[in-house]
Amino acid sequence: MAEKKFWADAPAPKRAYRFVLRLAGIDQWVITKVNRPSLTVTETSHQYLNHTFYYPGRVEYNTVSFTMVDPLTPNSTGYALALISQSGYTLPATKNFETISKAEAIKALNTPQIVTINDQGDDVESFQLINAWVKNIELGEFDYGSEDLVNISVEMRYDFVKYEVKEGSIGNAVLNSSLGVFRPGN
Repeated sequence: MAEKKFWADAPAPKRAYRFVLRLAGIDQWVITKVNRPSLTVTETSHQYLNHTFYYPGRVEYNTVSFTMVDPLTPNSTGYALALISQSGYTLPATKNFETISKAEAIKALNTPQIVTINDQGDDVESFQLINAWVKNIELGEFDYGSEDLVNISVEMRYDFVKYEVKEGSIGNAVLNSSLGVFRPGN
């Protein structure tokens, strides 16, 4: 009987460098890093005599950050600052009393989508950040002692994530599409 080798017979694992962050208005190649969504279940406690009992609370989604290189063209600094401008921010020197609104901030980003791809470049899974808006922008730094590229970091806040998996791309698993939650198969 032939010896069965795990990695030779199993599907390839997801690789950290096989991703695309799809954002309206920016070339995908300038984005060099993005963290996957994460969430926290809050808790509440109940104290009784010498004991403390914990109960799960609400689900809170943590922020997602991405890093992009700042080439001369396309101008990533201009893109990042335009996201804030399109959200409703105006310089204080103008006599415009418009302020940032959630609706405009969401429209500026559209719906960011973090996509895992396979070795053929096909989508395997995706995370859609619903109602995402820019929370923080760091425009990088200059340094005479470095030859590194200038990087820009953008942090996004969102209400929840919609997770989709390409059918058949992940083995023994069940996707509850009504919740957008991935659960292990039976």
